[in-house]
Amino acid sequence: MRIGEVVGRITLNKCDPMMTGGRFLLVQPYDPQSLRENKPGKGERVIVYDRLGAGLGHQVGFSEGREGACPFYPERVAIDAYLACILDEVTYS
Repeated sequence: MRIGEVVGRITLNKCDPMMTGGRFLLVQPYDPQSLRENKPGKGERVIVYDRLGAGLGHQVGFSEGREGACPFYPERVAIDAYLACILDEVTYS
């Protein structure tokens, strides 16, 4: 699982019926240095499927790859990242 900040939302005009009830968010992952210094993350942003209702600026935990599709098991879905939690606080030492 990785930690990131929601920086945007993706709008679709058509969606697979399996994805009904959720939405896609644009998340900027944190790296260890940005977490330690409480600064924005660096690197490539990730599109994450969300069913929890995260909003802009929220810190979130997300799973990628095979683990990102696990919440849909046994159905097969084309998802690479799934929002697993909305974080209240992150302490990094």
